[in-house]
Amino acid sequence: MGIFRRAARPTPPIRHRQEQIARQEAELREKLERLEHMVTQKRSGAPNKGRSPGGEQPDQSSKTERRLNVSLALDEHYPGPSRATGRPRSLRKERRQGQIIFLFLLTALGVAVMWLISHFHS
Repeated sequence: MGIFRRAARPTPPIRHRQEQIARQEAELREKLERLEHMVTQKRSGAPNKGRSPGGEQPDQSSKTERRLNVSLALDEHYPGPSRATGRPRSLRKERRQGQIIFLFLLTALGVAVMWLISHFHS
């Protein structure tokens, strides 16, 4: 008796999409490395070919540095996809504290209204 073999299945479309995404990711990673390399060269004081010797143009490295600082600051305040995968925080404690403060302020307002009524009534 012979051994039966399965026919080779064609690769599913999701596999093609995953490979395409992996290729794009690799290209973007290379592009990012080139840009980081350009930024580090700019910071190290490499001479610019397009700049005139009189120095009429403003220094672009400080502008780039400010932009990078802003983008880094935004990353701290708004979590990216890596932190978004975690379980969302429960807001029960904050909600409870808000209810307690609301009740306290409501009673303080009631006491103030009662005092005003009794003070101005007599």
